Amino acid sequence: MSAVTPTPVPTASTRALADAATIVRWCDALAAVSEDDGRTTRVYLSPEHARVNAVVAEWMHDAGLRTWQDAAGNLHGIVDGATPDAPVLLLGSHLDTVVDAGRYDGVVGVLMAIRTAARLTAAGPLPVALQVTAFSDEEGTRFGKALLGSSAVAGVWDEAWWDLEDGDGTTLRQAFTDFGLDPERVGEAALAPERLVGYLEAHIEQGPHLEQAGQALGVVTSIASARRFTVEAVGEARHAGGTPYERRHDALLAAAEAALAVERICRAEQHVGTVGTMSVEPGAVNVVPGLARFSVDLRGEFDEGRDRVWEAITAAFDEIATRRGVTVSPTEVHRAPAVFCAPRLMDAIRAGIASTGEAAPAELFSRAGHDAMSLGLVTDVAMLFLRNPDGISHHPDEFVSEDDVALGLDALAVAVERIADDVVADGREVPA
Repeated sequence: MSAVTPTPVPTASTRALADAATIVRWCDALAAVSEDDGRTTRVYLSPEHARVNAVVAEWMHDAGLRTWQDAAGNLHGIVDGATPDAPVLLLGSHLDTVVDAGRYDGVVGVLMAIRTAARLTAAGPLPVALQVTAFSDEEGTRFGKALLGSSAVAGVWDEAWWDLEDGDGTTLRQAFTDFGLDPERVGEAALAPERLVGYLEAHIEQGPHLEQAGQALGVVTSIASARRFTVEAVGEARHAGGTPYERRHDALLAAAEAALAVERICRAEQHVGTVGTMSVEPGAVNVVPGLARFSVDLRGEFDEGRDRVWEAITAAFDEIATRRGVTVSPTEVHRAPAVFCAPRLMDAIRAGIASTGEAAPAELFSRAGHDAMSLGLVTDVAMLFLRNPDGISHHPDEFVSEDDVALGLDALAVAVERIADDVVADGREVPA
């Protein structure tokens, strides 16, 4: 009988294990920077945003990075390349959170980028400058518009956003001023695309696929195409006791039926649709609801499929509205095209994962949005996913192990080295 060769178990370097322990400790420290006692909530242009930028800037400085905060409140740190005109490789993720968040979403990617930059430049500069960016508003928790920070860096700021309001009625423009930023200078946050060689983002997987595959790390192939809507169902408020069913125009029941239609259609079409909020007016126990407002978050792998599914959803809304004698009116509040990761950068991440001992790295489509979506408008992007047990995210129970962070650090370091080597091989020159 021939001997069976055992499958090698991925192992991390001693340096990566030490850095991973530091990163997990830092994640714990940042989780305490919150506007809420007992849970982590950190939103754009808040005092907590300022505090976390200050803390992370110190860690960047200690790692040898030169730091600054840009005109949109994003934090940057850079280690210059071997020449003044060296192209820039961006590494990063985000520091803001949802309400009652976990401690790893976004944050672990920023901290991994810092330790990777320190590790790779300890013996001297690389052929590329390494710029670590901690984006300030990936989640969109405060103003309802995601990717504000990375949109500014990508140079795609929309002037209409200045009128966005938070729950207290503060406009985005006023929040900029209160934070000490000048709204008229937001354009200065934009990076010059011609200087960029690409963007890499490490992030916990927000799903269970790596755990199911028994792998610590994965290569992201693309990021979901997304649309978001607020929807109003308008009926007629009438006395609950005195109005027969045949005379009711119940906005809440129409909205509830519409929410079920979103689930039914998306399950059948293998898309992701979520009704995450709903409110009712007048909100009295003895009044038939006359108004219901709800949200729809729709995601798919391709723009065409996403739009086709939305057409089916709106057709269902129209049928429900007609049958119940109400109006159902959606308003689009967010649209993001699918972003496909660059093959050359995916190859670099794949090589990085293989260097840890994983012979066949998993490839995943990201159903969650990321700052890489904005950066994809101006440069090539790729992402490294880390295993997240049970796939839970946007929740205090989200988790990534020290061992998996260490493997991710080794993989990210090899990926960066591979990209730097490619720059040398290509003889790339950056315009002055």
